[in-house]
Amino acid sequence: MRLLIALLAGSLFGAGLFISGMTDTAKVQGWLDIFGNWDPTLAFVMGGAMIPMALAWLVRARRATALTGGPLPPPPSRRIDRPLILGSVLFGIGWGLAGLCPGPAIASLSYGGAGHWLFLAAMLTGMAVAPQLRSRLDRAVAAE
Repeated sequence: MRLLIALLAGSLFGAGLFISGMTDTAKVQGWLDIFGNWDPTLAFVMGGAMIPMALAWLVRARRATALTGGPLPPPPSRRIDRPLILGSVLFGIGWGLAGLCPGPAIASLSYGGAGHWLFLAAMLTGMAVAPQLRSRLDRAVAAE
């Protein structure tokens, strides 16, 4: 049952990304180009995405377990620190350069072409390397 719900949720999310235009790299880059030929249409998508997430956090505040019985993840930290800022900046740079972020990249693998597969490979490499790099940076900062 849990896998079926995950499949349904993932499929719905992927369809939403496709229908909204989040898998169209030119549209995303047009949204991010606020000093050029700005395309504001994705603002509705961004705003619309906040509504179900806000509802999910309201439900999360009242429940300890998911409907399937598994534990719910803890609420995110409200602390704004250097790793959050650095990660946000890197995410934004990558998003602006490629026009893709992880969800749309995965949702568009079947038709996105080689560039999307290259993005996925780079993303997975970054996910593998980032914890090791962070550990080294944390040790270097602690040694100062």
